[in-house]
Amino acid sequence: MNFEKFRTETAEVSISKFEGKLSEEYNLFITPSKSESVEEQLNAIRNALTAFLNKENYTSEHIAFQRLFVSDFTNQSVELDKTDLFNCDCALSIVQQSPLNGKKVGLWTCIYKDKSSNSFHKKKEGNKLVIDHNGYSHIYTTQMHSTDAETCSYNQTNNIFNDYLRILDGHNLTLEEHCIRTWFYVRDIDNNYAGLVKARNEVFDQFQMTKDTHFITSTGIEGRYAAPSVSVLLDAYAIGGIKPEQIRFLEAREFLNPTHEYGVAFERGTAVEYGDRRQIFISGTASIDNRGEIVHVGDINGQIRRTFQNISALLGEANAEMNDISSMIVYLRDVADYATVEAYLQEKYAHLPYIIVLAPVCRPGWLIEIECIAVKEISNSAYNCF
Repeated sequence: MNFEKFRTETAEVSISKFEGKLSEEYNLFITPSKSESVEEQLNAIRNALTAFLNKENYTSEHIAFQRLFVSDFTNQSVELDKTDLFNCDCALSIVQQSPLNGKKVGLWTCIYKDKSSNSFHKKKEGNKLVIDHNGYSHIYTTQMHSTDAETCSYNQTNNIFNDYLRILDGHNLTLEEHCIRTWFYVRDIDNNYAGLVKARNEVFDQFQMTKDTHFITSTGIEGRYAAPSVSVLLDAYAIGGIKPEQIRFLEAREFLNPTHEYGVAFERGTAVEYGDRRQIFISGTASIDNRGEIVHVGDINGQIRRTFQNISALLGEANAEMNDISSMIVYLRDVADYATVEAYLQEKYAHLPYIIVLAPVCRPGWLIEIECIAVKEISNSAYNCF
């Protein structure tokens, strides 16, 4: 993994690059450097991304996925509605999770480019993007929410799952075999998370996804959609053409307990094996021990250290380490902890691309939660390259 940072006049860019056998994979976090209007900050992000694409001789068509973190989705929605940054048919996710550097918006974007003539083929339909390449179909589905917005979080989650299952079925895929990663954003998480958990557990039971089989790597966190009546928002990533033996679930039992022991259903991490790389998806991870107890209650410094110990242990099960991380999102419950967390990250992991956002965690005692994606170079002739 290679890391780089650069600045434009109005933005800061942090980059990871993985160069595989057939294709390159970039992750970028871009944040404006000036406190201006939403429109001006979006322009700053757009200009910085354009500068990167021009530097690497890429085009907007190489952009696969983008997530905008915004400070006030409802009041910013007019500007955001006209902000497909490049009109490039990428998977676009927008969530209200305020960047804690004081800016109104921040961007995470993922870019793929084939090194030969066998290009990535993109097809966008509504909130679904399908990318076909080398025998795999990468299906990003974003901004899923219930149109029956007057109902509770339990019913909204059920409606979302019904819609997502129809999408997967349309590609001859299943939830249990092909969905790799989900992100659940919950408005007023302290009150609405229980409804999400109940609905998800019931759906998983329906598809024989249990503690004895497997769940799905996930983040469930505070996040808002523009419409105030939407309690639950879902982004998801699935892979077609993948074989069961290419997927491994990570536990790190010495450090973490199985999630079902405290009533929820998600995997701590998932490693996906390709011919040239291992992609590792780490769920939202907090300061918890192998009995399910919060470690360092009320102590942000202690919780940071324990959270990274847990992440390191999960990565280790996939023969990876912190320097293999390509992107990282840090969620804080209390804005007052930002300076402490930013100082720690700058001391220990300044080279990694990351963003820190305001997003209360599903368990009030957790002050911080971190998710990440890592990419490890391998060579496995049993599988197609990415």
